[in-house]
Amino acid sequence: MDEEMKKRIDAVLDRVKDPESGYSVSELGLVQRLRYNDEKKEMYIFMDFLSHRPACMTCVGIASVIEDGIRRRLLEEFSSEFPEITPVFV
Repeated sequence: MDEEMKKRIDAVLDRVKDPESGYSVSELGLVQRLRYNDEKKEMYIFMDFLSHRPACMTCVGIASVIEDGIRRRLLEEFSSEFPEITPVFV
């Protein structure tokens, strides 16, 4: 992955915010790593929500809705920033 692509990825991770805290995805460390397959034009996004989940079972449902929203925003931002690449959550 070239430096320009890395900068654009970092910009996406900085733009997408957690609605509860206002922190960016990069600040929260939700994306563990990214892999790019040039042949397939796919970007694999490895995320970690489990370490950020609350212990309260009722709160887990709310957290799941927030996680889905973050994934949706990441998908929108990656698709906008890299229209030629398909983002895939792993």
